[in-house]
This record gives sequence, structure tokens and C-alpha cells, in this order.
Amino acid sequence: MKQENASTDLPASALIDRRIADLGDWRGAALARVRALIHEAVPGVVEEWKWMGTPVWSSGGILCTGESYKSHVKLTFLKGASLEDPSGLFNSSLDGNARRAIDIHEGEELDPAAFRALIRAAAALNAAKAKPKRSKAAAA
Repeated sequence: MKQENASTDLPASALIDRRIADLGDWRGAALARVRALIHEAVPGVVEEWKWMGTPVWSSGGILCTGESYKSHVKLTFLKGASLEDPSGLFNSSLDGNARRAIDIHEGEELDPAAFRALIRAAAALNAAKAKPKRSKAAAA
């Protein structure tokens, strides 16, 4: 698969569309489904294209990345260790202090409601950790 460089003129959403199409197999379908669930969970989520070809979804900070490998699609939550995961979706990168990931293999399906809840929790965590902006009147 050809990697796009960061200097491309295409918007991130178009690059993610292209990645899904280029995969052309179950991985593209899985990435498209995850993308739709993220947009359902957090309307207005920002799509980004980082690190020479990684789809990223953000809302007040990175929610998760969507990497595609030969055997799986990996959804990495940068602050996953701080999130409750009552449905046990996290199944990878479990030993780190910050990140947690979900590896999706061929034939596996995510629980849509549980995944949307996890995405909403990541957005809420980002919002809670955001520093409030001080107004000029408050600073005076």
C-alpha cells in the first residue's frame, strides 16, 4: 500500500476515503465502519492525517488513531488507560501507562454501542482536561 506524505493537498477526509478504498478488503470495511461509529458518537469530530499516513480522529485532542496492518486494524486511544472500558473492548497495548488499543481481526465485529460509548468517554476526558481560556476581562 502506498503511503501518502503529509504535504499532500488533499483534505484528511479524502485521504481517509482513499485509504479505505485502497485497502479494498475486510480492513477497509472495518475502518469505514469504525469511522462511521466515531462520527455518530461525536458529531463534528475532526479528521486528521498524521505520521505519514495514519487516520486520526480528534475532539479537544486525539480520540483515537486507525492503523491498518496485514492481519488487523488497530484503534489506538492515546489516553485509553484513563478510560473506563466496562465492555472490555481494549485488547491490545494493555501494559502501558497511557495508551490502550483495540485490534480488530478479520471476521470480528465491534459492539457498536460500547464503541460509541468509549469514543464519547474519550471526548469527555479531552474536554475535562482542556484548560479553560481566560477572557481579556478576567485577565485585567
